[in-house]
Amino acid sequence: MTEAVLLVGGKGTRLRPLTINTPKPMVPAAGVPFLAHQLARARAAGVKHVVLATSYLAEVFEPYFGDGSAHGLRLTYVHEEEPLGTGGAIRQASIALTSGPTEPVLVFNGDILTGLDIGDLLLRHERAQADVTLHLTRVADPRAFGLVPTDPDGRVLAFTEKPRRPEEIVTDQINAGAYVFRREVIDTIPQGRPVSVERETFPGLLAARAVLHGVVDASYWLDLGRPAAFVQASADLVRGVVHSPAVPGDPGEFLVLPGARVADGARLLGGTVVGAGAYVAAGAVVEGSVVLDGARIEEGARVRASMIGTGARVGSRTLLDDVVIGDRSDIGADNELREGARVWCGTAIPDAAIRFSAV
Repeated sequence: MTEAVLLVGGKGTRLRPLTINTPKPMVPAAGVPFLAHQLARARAAGVKHVVLATSYLAEVFEPYFGDGSAHGLRLTYVHEEEPLGTGGAIRQASIALTSGPTEPVLVFNGDILTGLDIGDLLLRHERAQADVTLHLTRVADPRAFGLVPTDPDGRVLAFTEKPRRPEEIVTDQINAGAYVFRREVIDTIPQGRPVSVERETFPGLLAARAVLHGVVDASYWLDLGRPAAFVQASADLVRGVVHSPAVPGDPGEFLVLPGARVADGARLLGGTVVGAGAYVAAGAVVEGSVVLDGARIEEGARVRASMIGTGARVGSRTLLDDVVIGDRSDIGADNELREGARVWCGTAIPDAAIRFSAV
């Protein structure tokens, strides 16, 4: 398996304001765009050519990754003028593939962090002589995902996308967003119109008695659709909970990028990243957070499980807990923001303007 299609066209609406100026796969995690981690894992599995299926802010990708040679890959960019859904994007991207009809092609979503052994997924695909093999994982609450029950041999039995009724929840196995397709199966997806691979392609193949194989894998898996999950993913990459060859440093409690300044007396822990040109003042505590390039954390501020946007400032003694601060925002001193608050890009909050407690 030497080719892959990576779906990076989504708008990342659930991650706003992080994705107002940046497409979701280009938001930094552990010091580099999240896409860099996925490309590094694909390369480590033997993939040589990756087709990026782009749409939203498509112009951002190529200036950073170029032809892929710096990352040990050959990259091709295929742009959707109008969103085509997961299946439509795969079909359009396939025009850039060179694999033969029976050869395997890796397809994966641009917003999943996983420790999946891609080589083992391919091996299981070949053993099952499958048309499509799906990576599956188990979750405690599967209601927000696509359910994929299998028989004891791994043969897929059905697809239920985001079940609404209790009786529809027949398994805790969900579609984990990585697949191995036989190339000729991709060519059967309708071209030039929106197609959902989850709602149309896979159920259609099942009805046509194609061989769909599911591989249930218990390794690390996280859907990065929401800010809290994205921040957690970055911290887990920094701490080495999940491995990525793209992390620019050894595993540890923090990662400080070149050009950042951390004053004596500041504390960084929990997998925190401090971006290039950013500054953390004395007495500040930053835990399990991402401080993007050029941001400032002033004296005595406390930041936990939060994302601080490019060029943003967090004032002295301000407390942030599970918060997203948009690019170039200015949060004054002595504020307190908690529990999923999102501050849009360029917003200014005066000193002592917002509190969640009386003191």
